[in-house]
Amino acid sequence: MAAAIAAGAAAEPPRRVTSVVRADARSGRLVRSVTVAPRDVTPRAPGAAALPAAERIPLGEMIDKAAREYGVDPLLVHAVIQVESGYNPFAVSPKGAQGLMQLIPSTASRLGVKNTFDAEQNIRAGVRHLRQLQEIYKDTRLALAAYNAGEAAVSRYGRVPPYAETENYVIQVGQRWGNARRVAQPAAKRPNEEASEQASREPEHRPVEYFVDSEGRLHMRTR
Repeated sequence: MAAAIAAGAAAEPPRRVTSVVRADARSGRLVRSVTVAPRDVTPRAPGAAALPAAERIPLGEMIDKAAREYGVDPLLVHAVIQVESGYNPFAVSPKGAQGLMQLIPSTASRLGVKNTFDAEQNIRAGVRHLRQLQEIYKDTRLALAAYNAGEAAVSRYGRVPPYAETENYVIQVGQRWGNARRVAQPAAKRPNEEASEQASREPEHRPVEYFVDSEGRLHMRTR
């Protein structure tokens, strides 16, 4: 087994490794992230040749697939990933959260994740966790707060915990989600606009008035 692993590793082309220092969006601390050019993440049988780049699973498709599977709005998942990692699958936070959806190792282990830096595993586990929180709290704001600060903190306060990081996190995700939904969905028409359009399409029905003249003849006219 060791020989096979060594042979496989030798056969793989070297990958580019980049070290980046940036300010964490939630805490303001400097965070060092190591970015490694990812391998093909498309599942395939051991020993099978890598698929051409055009046939590999795009990151967006992974997100949308996991969101549909667990019944979560894909736009919400994208918003969470934007705030959590900026779509960096190798991001590591000061608290040890890892990958695209910044899974804490204990949470990742509970959700059956073997490699938190594997994009597909990380996304599926993160979306599943988010769905579980939505089912518990019946409120997306509280679910997001629990995703950031933990379920114990939300249960303790019964609302978004009064932590600056968590409050800012909920606002940032909510803003990105709301903006994405507004772009994706046509703007709702105002009631007076709908009434005006309907009036322009439908003929006007005016009431009819009947009267008899001095000679006993019946006449009709509209008001």
